[in-house]
Amino acid sequence: TAPALGSAASFGILAGTAVTCTDYTVTGDVGVYPGTAVTQTNCTIAGTVHANDSVAVQANSDFFTAYDALALAPCDVVLTGSLAGLTLAPGVYCLDAAVAETGGVLTLKGPSNGIWIFKVGTLGTGALTGTGFSVVMAGGGQARNVYWWVAEAATLTDSNFRGTILAGASITVTRGSLDGQALAGAAVTLT
Repeated sequence: TAPALGSAASFGILAGTAVTCTDYTVTGDVGVYPGTAVTQTNCTIAGTVHANDSVAVQANSDFFTAYDALALAPCDVVLTGSLAGLTLAPGVYCLDAAVAETGGVLTLKGPSNGIWIFKVGTLGTGALTGTGFSVVMAGGGQARNVYWWVAEAATLTDSNFRGTILAGASITVTRGSLDGQALAGAAVTLT
């Protein structure tokens, strides 16, 4: 089942330390707590900015509750090797360590109510890195039903990515696109 994001569900970006948004469009609220910095340069936000206010405090708490719950979700399949070239049905997919993809396409195929959960770094450490990597939906699957739990940081460059990223550290998206949410324990940078 989909993780319960609570009040964090309305956020396009939620960070622990700082948000930096340059030449990007964000749909949803933007929040930071316990940090206070939200830096915008040619950044369009279709939502409300919450910098260290009561809404950001609650969203941060709900984020960590969802993050911790996802860490405990049992795996349906443990994947090894590259995600590129795979076509996956809904399920919980675990990767023991870091994932680094350069180029290629991951296809998520399933019904509109299918849920995909990816857990990166289930052994305690592991970052998600994508360069020129794409996640595409097929068969009616929807990006809003894709969740990426990452033990450490997520870094996407020139990638077209789908799903909500819940990162234990920072999230950086440079060029490309993110059709989903960026929820991080540290900073979120979108350029």
